[in-house]
Amino acid sequence: MEFFEVLRKRRSIRRFQDKKVPGELVEKLLKAAFLSPSSYNKRPWHFIVVDDKEKLRRLSKAKLGASGLATAPLAIVVTVDGEKSDVWIEDASIAAEHIHLAAVALGLGSFWVQIRNRMHNEEKSAEEYVRELLDIPENYRVLCIIGVGYPAENKPPHGEEIFEWGKVSYNRFGMPFEK
Repeated sequence: MEFFEVLRKRRSIRRFQDKKVPGELVEKLLKAAFLSPSSYNKRPWHFIVVDDKEKLRRLSKAKLGASGLATAPLAIVVTVDGEKSDVWIEDASIAAEHIHLAAVALGLGSFWVQIRNRMHNEEKSAEEYVRELLDIPENYRVLCIIGVGYPAENKPPHGEEIFEWGKVSYNRFGMPFEK
């Protein structure tokens, strides 16, 4: 699949077929993440692959909006050693986006569940909830969970309307960009 086709087809997919993602595809998703750049090439991330149905069900309770994880055949929890990088959010976000784009190229669907700075309930953060559930060490931060699987819904690729040229300036803010 051509790169710009992958970008246009990248949509959040939250409904999946009841079909396991084969190990060789999981490996390709992880290789895509490992190919992402990081500040000073520190590569501070650690990915947790979850396919256990009960754990997926419990991850779906991490926060409001995570319910799609209950029916996803696979989740990849993106964590980073917060002591290794002061820009761990950026490093982890780039790696996560590489996973999303690789999923499209492999015929899979995916969606992002934001964990950092979200609450599980009034007393506990979503990050703390996930950390306890998956035995994640304290120095590791949890950015997000990516639900992955074979799509059970078909969303059309992005069309020309996605290109908001009014949000681009030329040489200085407010100077219209001309194509």
